Order: sequence, then C-alpha cells, then structure tokens
Amino acid sequence: MSGKPSKPQLRGRAARLAALLPTGTSHAARTPFVLLVVTLLGGGLITLLLLNSALSEGSFRLSDLRQETKTLTDEEQALQRDVDAYAEPDALARRARELGMVPGGDPAFLEPDGTVRGEPGPATAVPSPPEQSGPSESPAAAGPGGTPAPSGSGEPRGSGAASPTAPGSAGGAATPSRGPAASDPSSPTPGR
Repeated sequence: MSGKPSKPQLRGRAARLAALLPTGTSHAARTPFVLLVVTLLGGGLITLLLLNSALSEGSFRLSDLRQETKTLTDEEQALQRDVDAYAEPDALARRARELGMVPGGDPAFLEPDGTVRGEPGPATAVPSPPEQSGPSESPAAAGPGGTPAPSGSGEPRGSGAASPTAPGSAGGAATPSRGPAASDPSSPTPGR
C-alpha cells in the first residue's frame, strides 16, 4: 500500500460540481478578512482604552469637586456660626452699648388708618458702672452735685437727652411714661 490515501472518485453530477470548486488553498481570500478582524479588534481596544481613561479623568474630577464642596460647606458653616454669634441678643446689646446706644423709651404705634396709639417716651441711658478712679480726680471735672461730668459725649447739656448719672433730672424724662400702648396687651411688642 502506498502512504497516501486515495481520493474517492466522483461521478456524474458530483464530479461536475467538484470541478467548479477551487482545488488549491487560497491565502489571498483570507487576508482581507483577517485584516478586517484585526482592525476591528484593535479599534475596539483603543476605543475601550480611551473610554476608560475618560471615565477615570471624570472620576478624579468628581472627587476633586466633592472635596472642594466639602471645604466650601465647612467654610460656609463657620461663617454662619460667626453670623449667628453676632446676631445673638447679648452680643447685639453689648455692641450697641459699645457704640453709645441706649434702650429706647415707650414706643408709639401707627394704626393702618393713620391714628397714633400710645405716647412715645424719650430714650433713657442706663447708668454705666462707676469707673474706679483714684483720688487724683480734680473737683473741676465733677458735675453738679459732685457727680463726674460725662466726658466726650458730644451732647450739649440742654439737648433734651437725659443724663446717665442723674435719672431724676430733665423734668421727669428719665422715668418713662406709661401710655395706652404699654397697658394694652394687644399692642405689638417692639422689635418683634
């Protein structure tokens, strides 16, 4: 026997069809297909790499923006705490005293029809705690009655403002009058 198996012989119609088919292997027909598959795979990998790097960049940017948002939120909360501390009633009253302001007198209210309810009273200064000064205080600096004269107030004596050291002076202006607004429980509270 020979080492090569023999091909069966085709007869009739099968032989005619076999004659139409190419007998040799053709590498030229496979080359474009292989190039197409390699190109598609390479393009897919490059697209996947670009997409992955874009997502990573977006993730880093999102992380940076979250960190910046956290920092700005902390700063906003610190500023809000400062604003709240300045808006507390005690802090406002202390700052007003530092600026030389005094509590207001009895208020008067305007009704919607234009009538006035209540009788306004002048603002009275609350006496400040006496300053501890030594015996070197000159008698010329003392006001009437031996009390020290207020210095640097900028107000002339006859301006109608009550003296903080003499509550009984200024013709009863230091004692606020209680008008109908003070006794009427339905009247609104000032500052609210």
